[in-house]
Amino acid sequence: MITFAGMSDCIFCKIASGAIPAQKLDEDDEILAFHDLAPQGPVHFLVIPKKHISNIMEVEPTDTLLLGRLLNKAQALAQEQGCTEKGARFVINCKSDGGQTVDHLHIHVIGGRPLGWPPG
Repeated sequence: MITFAGMSDCIFCKIASGAIPAQKLDEDDEILAFHDLAPQGPVHFLVIPKKHISNIMEVEPTDTLLLGRLLNKAQALAQEQGCTEKGARFVINCKSDGGQTVDHLHIHVIGGRPLGWPPG
């Protein structure tokens, strides 16, 4: 069972605990996937660990299996959302310079339209 003690100010912990509603795509004991509130494409959802990890720089070796599961879940849901043929962008922002706005590790999956590089 995941506990959220000490993370009372984290919006993603609140979503994972059910305190804040979200439009869920998938959920299990360790992972939650939900639609982004400000979608940047026809497909835009987030995949988060229910365990609070602030960012990718704070991942511990014991989190290796969880990270693999996060990526597998993101891939499977992207396929379910119709991104198999043309693809999607999988993004993990890290800290302020990396564009992270919520201090909880998450993967953005964006697809359903061509995406340019570099991002804007």
